[in-house]
Amino acid sequence: MTRVKRGTIAHKRRKNVLKYTKGYRWGRKAKYRAAKEALLHAWTHAFQDRKKKKGNFRRLWNIQINAACREQGMPYNKFIHGLKKNNIALDRKVLAQLANQYPKVFEKIVEEAKK
Repeated sequence: MTRVKRGTIAHKRRKNVLKYTKGYRWGRKAKYRAAKEALLHAWTHAFQDRKKKKGNFRRLWNIQINAACREQGMPYNKFIHGLKKNNIALDRKVLAQLANQYPKVFEKIVEEAKK
């Protein structure tokens, strides 16, 4: 019977894991076991932080809208309440962009919310 050389699949799997750990420090970039452990943590944090990023941006938009509203002499909570009362359906991302890039348009929205 002819000889069969083994390990090609295992080698491919290990190489694939090490491909993702380029730029890691110490043995985590070269040693398979350490690299696998590092990736478990890294990918967990990456998943969580993609979720956190959405909340961070919403917080930023709220701050920007609040600053723009106060320039118009209206607090943030009264502004949001006025928008809901007058059925103005603009999300916070759009409101923040209007406040930053088109202050005249935002001023008109604030006037509508005051009514």
